[in-house]
Amino acid sequence: MAGRFDGKVVLITGAASGIGAATARRFAGEGARLWLGDLDEEGVEALAKALDPSGERVGAQGLDVRDMDGVDAFTQAAVDRHGRLDVVFNNAGIGAYGQVQDLDPKAWHDVIDVDLNSVYYGCRSAVPRLKASGGGAIINTASISGTHGDYGLAAYNAAKGGVLNMTRTVAIDHARDGIRTNAVCPGPIETALTAPLLASEELMQVYRENIPMGRVGRAEEIASVVAFLASDDASYVNGAAIVVDGGVTSWTGQNNFTRVLESGSR
Repeated sequence: MAGRFDGKVVLITGAASGIGAATARRFAGEGARLWLGDLDEEGVEALAKALDPSGERVGAQGLDVRDMDGVDAFTQAAVDRHGRLDVVFNNAGIGAYGQVQDLDPKAWHDVIDVDLNSVYYGCRSAVPRLKASGGGAIINTASISGTHGDYGLAAYNAAKGGVLNMTRTVAIDHARDGIRTNAVCPGPIETALTAPLLASEELMQVYRENIPMGRVGRAEEIASVVAFLASDDASYVNGAAIVVDGGVTSWTGQNNFTRVLESGSR
């Protein structure tokens, strides 16, 4: 797919690691010019330099996505640097464990600020600049945790559910401006965010049993879907929530009847 994004300017938040970094690599490999942001300023600048030592096509700066004015300035900086804006990937995110009665209010607000409010800020900043470029694409990182509930993830579930419905609203509000807005909904993915969980062999065994494909996903597998949604191949895809989870949300949660019945028949 080399050259698919030649001349296109792509903005990515949460770009220093995980899904954001994998997506930056994917777009860079397909010819895009990139503007990358992350709270980890050193990390995101190192990625930009690795992708483009000259600094002509790929630039980066530190970004706190909880700051609405900062997000707006960051978005404008992409236009100032590259002359236009074509794709915005609102990807920054964090998590917090806690049932609703036990969840620290600060943890609640932190997750809502980073996972939901930042997407609002990103869309708010992107729309007028994408319109000025003649249209474009917004992709928001939601989650299968926005489509279903999880034990003990009250804040994360609420934030990601909000991302999904805001994505749909932006999609219908701005379709006739030439802006397509979609969400990607990862399942369990190997990233820095999930590393503490995936370090548990007990949890990994449950994943291997419950995910039909028998493994967690890779960040590059999400990046490929984001690139599709940003491309002309998805020209009639708008307001969609693309689930990328190895099939886990296709399961009702009932017993694996095949395994139970076959083991019982022996």
